Amino acid sequence: MTSSLRRYLPILDWGRSYDSAALTSDLVAAVIVTIMLIPQSLAYALLAGLPPEAGIYASIAPILLYAIFGTSRALAVGPVAVVSLLTASAIGEVAEQGTAGYAVAALTLAGLSGAFLLALGVFRLGFLANFLSHPVIAGFITASGILIATSQVKHLLGIEAGGHTLIEMVHGILSHLGEISWITVAIGGGATAFLFWVRKGLKPLLLRMGASPLLADIGAKAGPVAAVVVTTLVVWLLDLGAAGVAIVGEVPQSLPPLTMPGLSPEHLRQLALPAVLISIIGFVESISVAQTLAAKKRQRIDPDQELIGLGAANLGAAFTGGYPVTGGFSRSVVNFDAGAETPAAGAFTAAGLAIAAVALTPLVYYLPNATLAATIVVAVLSLVDFGILKRTWTYSRGDFAAVAATILLTLALGVEIGVASGVVLSIALHLFKTSRPHVAEVGLVPGTHHFRNINRHDVTTDPSVVTLRIDESLYFVNARFLEDLILARAAETEELRHVVLMCSAVNEIDFSALESLEETNRRLGDMGIELHLSEVKGPVMDRLKTCHFLQDLTGRVFLSQYDAWRALARAEAERGAAAE
Repeated sequence: MTSSLRRYLPILDWGRSYDSAALTSDLVAAVIVTIMLIPQSLAYALLAGLPPEAGIYASIAPILLYAIFGTSRALAVGPVAVVSLLTASAIGEVAEQGTAGYAVAALTLAGLSGAFLLALGVFRLGFLANFLSHPVIAGFITASGILIATSQVKHLLGIEAGGHTLIEMVHGILSHLGEISWITVAIGGGATAFLFWVRKGLKPLLLRMGASPLLADIGAKAGPVAAVVVTTLVVWLLDLGAAGVAIVGEVPQSLPPLTMPGLSPEHLRQLALPAVLISIIGFVESISVAQTLAAKKRQRIDPDQELIGLGAANLGAAFTGGYPVTGGFSRSVVNFDAGAETPAAGAFTAAGLAIAAVALTPLVYYLPNATLAATIVVAVLSLVDFGILKRTWTYSRGDFAAVAATILLTLALGVEIGVASGVVLSIALHLFKTSRPHVAEVGLVPGTHHFRNINRHDVTTDPSVVTLRIDESLYFVNARFLEDLILARAAETEELRHVVLMCSAVNEIDFSALESLEETNRRLGDMGIELHLSEVKGPVMDRLKTCHFLQDLTGRVFLSQYDAWRALARAEAERGAAAE
């Protein structure tokens, strides 16, 4: 019972050894991450089309719940750019932005996402995320970064523009260029330039001025807060809101409220698929970050428990006024670099954000939307990686095609179709690759017991014996390919008497592949050719022994390929001598 509880409640594991040193490290990390999260949470709520307080609410209860159920010591859970964009796209089809129905739809989406993730974790189905290939994910995130940055241009220019695809957004911006607010442009442009400089130049400057590394790091992370403070003061002092500068306005001064997701069958039906897609994308992003950071400290991440942690976090968001969340890359790296030792750092961050929600929200009344847009643009442009196109083109044209298609479909048709296409492309790419397994004809390397590809090495062969090394498990997708290849090779040489399948890389043979092997064995037998197997793995042999294939096999099963070569070559030599 205790081990079972520790499996589902990792807090019982790290909590037992929690000490004052870990407490100090976690508190320092929490201060730095809280400073970073305040403007970021407001900005991502804006991106999702929700009131700014939703971003704060989505960063409190979810972090606390992940601290209890999650396994990563450094992962910082909350709103992230890509999930915020997916949220806006999904609930924009269900309700109109700014209405009560829109906020309820966001809660419902978080609830569905949480339930889906929780179910995957309980039934240990985390492996399903492996069907999304990394190149496709990289392509989707790159396209999403472009869409997110483009969607914020309207806030930087002070105009009204809509659209879910790149073409729609660009058209909307161009058609409203005559309405540009130059004061907004000055604020947004200045904030953007400042934030870009902060990312690269502020920390070195503070170090040159004699600041300690920790203080310089905190100062650099507080850059967005400085942009928020300065631009808010400028708008307030000059009353720029009256001059047309869009501002955040009143933000409720309270802790996250208790909320109830919508249970309308129609809404549940409309949001079910987007919730699944958001869950998969969020989990892939989160587990990638968590495993990368854990590896640096030789810690272990349990993917199935991570699903439970993220599921609990999203359910928490659904019942406390938030929207879908996941582990964020930038804030998790900041949390790790700041010295976070345990998930308690996240709990302290939640406490800091709760204090901000109660005490600081009146201070953002005059915060210009252009500053939040600048925060988003600077954050998401780091996601754009066109280098993935060059790298995949050089390494694998199939992966390049998948990346390019994902980017183009996401930009042209929107994020939902883009991510769905990414899933389909990932699976299709896997099936295509495995449907044509690498099969090499091998021969004996002189003076050794090793066998290598006849097209790559100088090897000894025998015209009466052909050995084919299969470098893939055999299942329904590739079984016919192998059958056709064997029979085509058998028809090439009249002297051929033996075909040996070298199965050292075959980990499984499914029923479709078994039937294909049976047919191959029969047709080769009709041609006077014996079919042999070599180096068959134990589990595969155990499965073959449950049927009649081995009894019907025209040839033999050899322990090693060298045994097969020696026995068959000798047999053919003796046969030739007898014929003479």
